[in-house]
Amino acid sequence: MQQLSDLLAVKEFVEKIRRQLNVEKLNIGDVFERCFLSTLDTTVQQKEDGTTFIITGDIPAMWLRDSACQVKPYLFVAKDSKDIARMIEGVIRRQINSILIDPYANAFNECANGNCWEHDKTDMKPELWERKFEIDSLCFPIELAYLYWKYCGITKAFDADFLKAAKLIVSVFRIEQNHEQKSTYSFERFNCGFADTLSRNGKGALVNPKAGLIWSGFRPSDDACVYGYLIPSNMFASVILGYLSEIASQIYREEDFAAETRAFSQELRAAIEKAAIVRPDGKRFFKPFYAYEVDGYGQYMIMDDANLPSLLSMPYFGYCSEENEYYKNTREIILSEQNPYYYSGKYAKGIGSFHTASNYVWHISMGMQGLTSPSRDEKRKIIETMVSTDGGTGWMHEGIDVNDPSNFTRPWFSWANAIFTELVLDYCGYSITDSSRWT
Repeated sequence: MQQLSDLLAVKEFVEKIRRQLNVEKLNIGDVFERCFLSTLDTTVQQKEDGTTFIITGDIPAMWLRDSACQVKPYLFVAKDSKDIARMIEGVIRRQINSILIDPYANAFNECANGNCWEHDKTDMKPELWERKFEIDSLCFPIELAYLYWKYCGITKAFDADFLKAAKLIVSVFRIEQNHEQKSTYSFERFNCGFADTLSRNGKGALVNPKAGLIWSGFRPSDDACVYGYLIPSNMFASVILGYLSEIASQIYREEDFAAETRAFSQELRAAIEKAAIVRPDGKRFFKPFYAYEVDGYGQYMIMDDANLPSLLSMPYFGYCSEENEYYKNTREIILSEQNPYYYSGKYAKGIGSFHTASNYVWHISMGMQGLTSPSRDEKRKIIETMVSTDGGTGWMHEGIDVNDPSNFTRPWFSWANAIFTELVLDYCGYSITDSSRWT
């Protein structure tokens, strides 16, 4: 089978971007090309059943979140390439099949081989690599399917299984609005740090069911939530429920489901706005902003994490505009030392994660800072910083030491490469959030 990177449409698109970068006198064409082609060359496995299995890079499993982000930049090529369109559609089908196997799992094996990260105490199946419940794992496949439809005008992915999975997602969200009484999900990992397991015999952090928010066991980092209501993921859920309403109405003609998901989206947004906004105290905080996690009882965490969705990414995922007052206030706080995971050093500054060591900033969060910036100059500076902190490898990484970029985590991390290419494309005028490009 011909490598997808060798397709004429892919080559022409890469050359088009390289020419534009040359005009901009931005000498990063080689890095862009390498990162753009990397996922196609090294992580994509197209199967005989029409699905596409995507590994993250140095881990032989497919994360629902990562795989969606890894292929998102290729939406710009899919309209002109049936092969790329087929590959993306295969990812969507694979994701939907995975959700139907277990909507609480975050990562899946290539087949039912029983491989796993750890032998955890939870309802494991041989298809599962890991079963950490993360709201975003159910959001990203819906977003990818929606964007694929909008960019390419193709609706083949919206079959009976997709609708079944969509209704299952809504059901899980409803259950996890009252995690304590309605959910059967639990997760325990032994002989590990506290962030790799859930407290209370696997039940997780206690939350107030009256808050109206969706409980999440883990963050997109795969680290356990301190408080069970993860605000960026609830924001993302509100957005994709809106997408499901549109899909239900326009594709399936299921007006009852369309109305249900539309109302749920609005309900969730109202709950977020009520429970997640930290009000000024006149001492430390003088502007209202969004907390990262809350418990519905009044406790909250002031922070942001490098993984997506994040508070930084709110406009990118369509929860609000870049000019939203609360977003601008939140951005100011999380891009400062008031965020315990914001680091600044000799070579870089930005948001890291509890998932990696102190003073390690993530290329993903750098990219998202650029993608959500209204300043083209800031986008350019971040692109240059990302390239200059690749540790001499020509690739993006998970975390990099702000004082020594030769120290980095994960030498092969496809998601980071994808975010870098997405930022470059955004700088060149190819924005995924630009609906004017949709069919």
